[in-house]
Amino acid sequence: MSTEQSTAADGFAYTLTRILDASVERVWRAWTTPELYARWAGAAGGSVEMDVRPGGAWKATMLTPDGRQFPLTGSYLEVIENRRLVIGMDVPDKPGPATMTVDLDEQDDQRTQIVLHQTCDTAAERDMAEQGSTMLLDSLSTFLTAQTSN
Repeated sequence: MSTEQSTAADGFAYTLTRILDASVERVWRAWTTPELYARWAGAAGGSVEMDVRPGGAWKATMLTPDGRQFPLTGSYLEVIENRRLVIGMDVPDKPGPATMTVDLDEQDDQRTQIVLHQTCDTAAERDMAEQGSTMLLDSLSTFLTAQTSN
């Protein structure tokens, strides 16, 4: 996985790039199907709702390793099937949503490059978001590999 951090005029950004051993369609389904997303992203079963279209809402209750739960909500800002998701995430005490962009690029029939990008307001926020996104991509990769071997 490659990682890039930068400080832009409008905030602190990071970009994570990884090659996944799965087709673009399988990666898209894993990211946009509530039951599949809950299985790999660490969400409580039955808590994930997704209306995957521009302006559509999403929500999930995430589980921490120590058993705590925290709810997340947001909306889809841009949706290009099998290519791009721009996801707005509601953040308490913040005027607008945090925005994460997920781009998918087919490498061949069974491999996909995923590029995840987010800009944050502070270096500390960026570092925390990047750590969470790295864990998310690790889980996605493990999930897709396990699905292939089944």
